[in-house]
Formats: sequence, structure tokens, C-alpha cells
Amino acid sequence: MTDRAGRRPGSRCAGLLLAGVSVILGCRAAGTDGITPVPQLLAFLPWLLVPVGLGLLCALLARWWPGLVWAIAVLGVLAWYMDPYGRIHEPGGLPLASLRVLTSNVEFGRGTPALVPQIRRHRPDLVFVEECEYTCQATLERDFADTYPHRQAVAAGGSRGSLVLSRFPLRATAGVPGTMGMPGAVADVRGHAVRVQLAHPMPPLPRQVGLWQRELGRLRAFAAADTRTPTILAGDFNASQDHAAFRRILDAGLTDAARLDGHDRTPSWPSRTASVLGAQIDHVLLSPDFSATDARFLRLTGTDHRALVVHITLHQRR
Repeated sequence: MTDRAGRRPGSRCAGLLLAGVSVILGCRAAGTDGITPVPQLLAFLPWLLVPVGLGLLCALLARWWPGLVWAIAVLGVLAWYMDPYGRIHEPGGLPLASLRVLTSNVEFGRGTPALVPQIRRHRPDLVFVEECEYTCQATLERDFADTYPHRQAVAAGGSRGSLVLSRFPLRATAGVPGTMGMPGAVADVRGHAVRVQLAHPMPPLPRQVGLWQRELGRLRAFAAADTRTPTILAGDFNASQDHAAFRRILDAGLTDAARLDGHDRTPSWPSRTASVLGAQIDHVLLSPDFSATDARFLRLTGTDHRALVVHITLHQRR
């Protein structure tokens, strides 16, 4: 059975699937996040293997040989972009200090009860908490008043509140301006100044992609503003390594701690389906002064994000 153009029905199905994926991969290759729905789909780039595989099958069943070649080419490009982005620069200097960092989006504070025992269990030295509204902040500050005597917060309701807890002394900075709170500070880590900055830009919602890009651009500007001071930039970036706006932050001289420990594609959102389908949008980014080991993504009840905890070591610069 063929259509008026002499094509089998399967070839049309294959063409639609491959055309859609080709547009997304074209944006990835061009270094642009495009317009809705491209940035939303880029977050799930590895799972584009499914429509490509279906397109290849349809082309094969329809004996549409140009489509089969097209599908194989798209698979090759997709495989290329599934490799981790950027180079890894392992620090060569002597270790100066070791610390554990945890970041967690508690979804309007609802994940706070599940976060508390994880903090007690993993005993991080720095804790970055996104969507930590008034009740969340009051709970964490009360329960960990002695453990984390130093803190920096944006006190607000809903998704706008954020909190940084620290065992180390903190000197407040202006933070990064955004729709949601992104507090920052300079930590005194055993006599060494370390910039610490919470990240929580707006998500790439339809009609808000420009805002998302601008707020990620501000995080990139923060990273690029001082490349000599050791830096930790952690939080919910609402972006993965397949987004051009996020890669520009990495290009400012930062490396993803999860990648350093071999977890470059481990999903963190949405938590309920992350083991099957998800995107890694929660990150701990580090300047080249740090190495990282023992990265773990923790499932917390009450929130749609998995927390990330990682052990990092500050090294002397050569």
C-alpha cells in the first residue's frame, strides 16, 4: 500500500519522527536553545533515542532506504552529543581542605522533613536549599543551629526562598539577582577564601525561555567575574549539559562535580521517574581548584527533585 507519492505509510511516520529530532539536534549543534518546545526537549536528549529508533524501524519496514540512511545519521549525531560536554581538568596541587556539599530543591518546602535526616546522615559542610520558604528556613535553622552556625538566606515564600547553611564562616555577598532567591557568600574554608553561590534560575517555561536564558547568563557572569578565587556554584539550574545557556557557564571555567565522579547523565528530576526517565538539572559546579568523589543522588519524599551530595577537595593552585 502506498500514498499518492508512491510512498508506504511507514515512510511518512519515519519522516515526521526523524524531522522532529533533527530540528532539536540542529539547535544543539548550532549552540542555541531555540524556542519552545526545543529547550524543554533538549533536557531529555538521551531519550530522543526512542523516536529515532521508531523512525528507523518504520523506515526499515517501509523499505524507505533514504529514511534508513537518515535515521542512522541521526543516531550517530545523537550518540556524539551523549558524551559528556567539555574537558576535565584535574587539579595537580597539594590538597588543602576536604568538605562535603549537598544541594536540594525541596519543592515549596514540602521536602524539608525528608531533607533533615539526610543532612544528619551525610553531615555536609555546605548545604544549598532551593525553594526553602519561611517554614523550611525556620525548621533548618532551628534543627541545625549548632551544627551550622553560619547561614545566608533569601527569606521569601513559595519557590522564591533559598538558604545556604555552612560550618565555615561566611561573608555575605550581593548574590545573583533573579526571580527566585540566589544568595551568595565567601566562605573561610580553613583559612582559604571560597566563593559559594546558590543557583536557582527560572525554568524554561513557554513564554519564559528568554527570562530563563537571562538568569542563566547572570550565573555565567558570576562564574566569569573571578577566576582566581576557588568557586562552588550549586543548586537547581533548571538546565542540563545539553542546554547552550548552561554550557556557557561551564565554559567560564567550571566543571560539574557529578561528572568528575562518573555521573554525567544521572537524572535528578523528576524524582519519581528519574530511574527511568529524567534530566540532570541539579548540579554542583566547581572551579579547577577542586576534585570530586562519592557523588550521590538522594531520593527525598515530598519533592520532585533528587538531592545531590558530593565530597570535594580543595587543592593548591600550581
